[in-house]
Amino acid sequence: MQSEQEPNLERAPDRLGDLLNPREAIPTGVYIALSIGSFAVLLLAWSALTYTKFIDPLFLPTPTRVFQAGLDLFLEFGFTTDILNSTYRVMLGFVLAAVLGVPLGLLMGTFKAAEALIEPVMGFIRYMPASAFIPLFILWLGIGDVEKVAIIFVGSFFQLVLMVAVVAKNVHQDMLETAYTLGAKRMQMIWKVLLPASLPGILDTLRIIVGWAWTYIVVAELVASSSGIGYMIISAQRMLRTSSIIFGILTIGMLGLITDYGFKWLHKKLFPWVE
Repeated sequence: MQSEQEPNLERAPDRLGDLLNPREAIPTGVYIALSIGSFAVLLLAWSALTYTKFIDPLFLPTPTRVFQAGLDLFLEFGFTTDILNSTYRVMLGFVLAAVLGVPLGLLMGTFKAAEALIEPVMGFIRYMPASAFIPLFILWLGIGDVEKVAIIFVGSFFQLVLMVAVVAKNVHQDMLETAYTLGAKRMQMIWKVLLPASLPGILDTLRIIVGWAWTYIVVAELVASSSGIGYMIISAQRMLRTSSIIFGILTIGMLGLITDYGFKWLHKKLFPWVE
């Protein structure tokens, strides 16, 4: 009996230690439990601070009040339309940035002449805050969706170009030299070696950039808007509806999380060999 228990006692620390090994895979159930646990801890801390009235409800309402405010937004204020409008603006701005930025980034990461020509300008503009362009875009583009999409585009495009260029530069030189040794022409090396080797990193870059695009939606809808999550948040702030503000912020976080996991799922499907 004692001999059967000893191996179990010996294996238990090993399983716990595996969780702390760098890049060591863990069981799917443990991964999901830890992920849910992180949200549970956040919810418990929020509940402890609000239900005990440690923080004034005006500044931080209880989860119950925020949930009720969310129901009111959907049932009485057409919040579904706001979500759809914001999603449309974010996705359109992001797709435009990706369509133009990925080829430009690959060009920079492949050819030194292109890097010398493009990188200084990209590095200069990317430090300019997107919100600073709002007055100009209103002047140039009006107050419709085009102006809001332009804000999201500017906030995403320049970062995307530089990050894709870094991905292309990180393709190992040995792969390129091997392709040349096997008789590959210049365009064959680009299309059949450099581009396929860069695709996993490019998809990871797009996943990061779409998260940034979501953070710009409130800025994009800050001025001269009549719909969208950002518009709702600004309207709630004027009326001191803190519960609605928090629900709007949580909604943006949830939408961003959905797109993030969508990119993760796509990455696993397209590149299962990449850890």
